[in-house]
Amino acid sequence: MRFLICASLFVLLVPEWSGKARISLLGPDPAFTVARVPLDESNPARTRVGDLVYLGGVRLRSDDSQFGGFSSLAVAGDRFTLLSDSGDIVRFALGRNWQVHDRSYAELPDGPGTGWEKADRDSESMSVDPRTGAIWVGFENANAFWRYDSTFRTAQAHVAPPVMHHWPLNKGPEAMMLLPGGGMVTIGEQDRWPGGKGRGGVVFAGDPSVHPRRGFRFDYIPPEGSSPSDMTLLPDGRWLILNRRFAWFRFSNVLTIVDPADVKPGATVRGHDIATLESPLIHDNFEGVAATQEGRATVIWLVSDDNQLPVQRSLLLKFRLDPVARGDRT
Repeated sequence: MRFLICASLFVLLVPEWSGKARISLLGPDPAFTVARVPLDESNPARTRVGDLVYLGGVRLRSDDSQFGGFSSLAVAGDRFTLLSDSGDIVRFALGRNWQVHDRSYAELPDGPGTGWEKADRDSESMSVDPRTGAIWVGFENANAFWRYDSTFRTAQAHVAPPVMHHWPLNKGPEAMMLLPGGGMVTIGEQDRWPGGKGRGGVVFAGDPSVHPRRGFRFDYIPPEGSSPSDMTLLPDGRWLILNRRFAWFRFSNVLTIVDPADVKPGATVRGHDIATLESPLIHDNFEGVAATQEGRATVIWLVSDDNQLPVQRSLLLKFRLDPVARGDRT
């Protein structure tokens, strides 16, 4: 009885919470639609852009206002995992006919902070360990990495490496991937190392949650006016970096290949550009890239972050890497 009286007084006397509302989450119904999109609306027959051949793509749409904001993706066969910058997880299977099935929604089980605000779950990069299936996620506001189990149900480890402590908020580990044989590489979105050029990069030797101080720094020079937004490992071991530019109220993206042999302590690395997505071609705020292999073909997937704005789109595009002579690229 004493407990009930105290509880009643608490409800009556304590004012309602008037601070920030908790971050919105995707609803329980994993419903979204897909619609095919061309590479070039003015020329639907066009398929080539630089060293890439367009194999198709879709726009993802949902009535749920929280749907979208995708900043990274993982692809395994016909299974896709999209991770938003609010910590929402969207999974589905995509058939060769571009039809979607086996949809599911989830959210990160843990992460920096309390998870109450969007900044706590601002996940910008993701990489899957092919040996264990563990999933690493980079959080830009916390300048931290978290490792989850292969089902995204449990957080296993996390670290905020000292080398990244002074990276600005909202400009942290935008691009990250695991390296063959162990280790990780990450590139900050906009800051450079003191006295350096371009964007600051770090190669971690081994698991950064175990050895956060082992590794070295390097500088990455993105295409002019651009910043790195994601990266992935190509089947041949080279690095594919997705760069983003925003100018005159339009987004454009450049894909750049870097030879890991050029990435050494203190090195300044440029790479070579293989394709540019800009008007009149399909373009948006592409923030996620993944590479897979289909037979002997290297396949590149891109996903865009619509910032949950009606003027942008959630796009999932598929390309085949098909290099052409440097003087014959269109």
